[in-house]
Amino acid sequence: MSKELIRLSDCTMKFDDEVILDKINLYIRDKEFLTLLGPSGCGKTTTLRIIGGFQTPTSGDVLFDGVRINAVPPHKRAINTVFQKYALFPHLNVYENIAFGLRVPKVEEQRDEKGKVIARRKVKLSEKEIDQRVMEMLEVVNLRGFEKRHISQLSGGQQQRVAIARALVNKPKVLLLDEPLGALDLKLRKDMQNELKRIQKAMEITFIYVTHDQEEALAMSDTVVVMDGGKIQQIGTPEDIYNEPKNAFVADFIGESNILDGIMRADGVVEIFNRRFQCLDGGFEKDEPVDVVIRPEDVDIVPENEGQLKGTVTNVTFKGMQYDIIVDFYGFKWLIQTTDLSPVGSRIGIKIDPDGIHVMKKSQYSGMFGDYSSYSEEYEEISDAEYEPEEVDEQEGGDEN
Repeated sequence: MSKELIRLSDCTMKFDDEVILDKINLYIRDKEFLTLLGPSGCGKTTTLRIIGGFQTPTSGDVLFDGVRINAVPPHKRAINTVFQKYALFPHLNVYENIAFGLRVPKVEEQRDEKGKVIARRKVKLSEKEIDQRVMEMLEVVNLRGFEKRHISQLSGGQQQRVAIARALVNKPKVLLLDEPLGALDLKLRKDMQNELKRIQKAMEITFIYVTHDQEEALAMSDTVVVMDGGKIQQIGTPEDIYNEPKNAFVADFIGESNILDGIMRADGVVEIFNRRFQCLDGGFEKDEPVDVVIRPEDVDIVPENEGQLKGTVTNVTFKGMQYDIIVDFYGFKWLIQTTDLSPVGSRIGIKIDPDGIHVMKKSQYSGMFGDYSSYSEEYEEISDAEYEPEEVDEQEGGDEN
């Protein structure tokens, strides 16, 4: 595992009396692709700007290679940034856009372990060195042969690659990317996801990426940091975030989820709708109220008389690779994703394997997400809202006979 490169320690940001970031603690490894993910206003861009030096935290520390850099301005950090608006120079061609920063003399500083400057020297690259670096970057971003093109002659994706090349040509240790794919169409966004990951691997530097798009985060990242309300909700690999969400917000924000009230009857046994289901979770108090997450793709449709639960289909949407089916179970609307069509109004049963059930502790987000009633209001007359589930023997384990 690579070494720690950046650490945010108890970083808080306030504007007047409003808390934008609340005691953020986060470390970022060298050569890692880390994504800050969350809805608008969650604090992800503020976190990025603090790392880049564009904002100073109200309290807390920012460490780079173990040295506190709170007071170090952006241009003196080994960090560059690519914004959604690329800010390319329209009067310069591709080559000159990338070379622009290399022609500005740099002042290199040597600092002691406390961050104090102990020596300075001015460095200016020769035209040969500039040409070598620019051509290397054109190769990295797959724009070799485009060096004489003007910016107006490039597509959106090509312009973005020029912006990335310009940011990387100075050889930073970290590249910050603030929603850089937001202005691109869907197909180009998907293509650029692959390009960004390829470039990051080729350059062997740290990428810190900000987005509200969960698909981008899952597709590109080594580590995902999910944020809401100025706080970190969960940190983990894309697989961990998706398969083991820490609370209802994460479960809802990352993919589709059915989130239900449950009771943990014992390790490996959770009760939903008075039925007991086998699961793989443990460590809860006996009879502790919990949130239960069931992903739509983890639900199997079976004949009504074979189901652990029985319900009525209230809405069907064709999505190309699958059908999104809304099913009413005792007044709670579930989303099920399946390749088999069940018509609106049909009665079905469902089965869920133990590894398809994820149990979470109750949180401030409990009860806020996970019911798909808004999909099926026009079908309320065929719902099961008035159906009262019968009491089930404790040994039935979720099966109805």
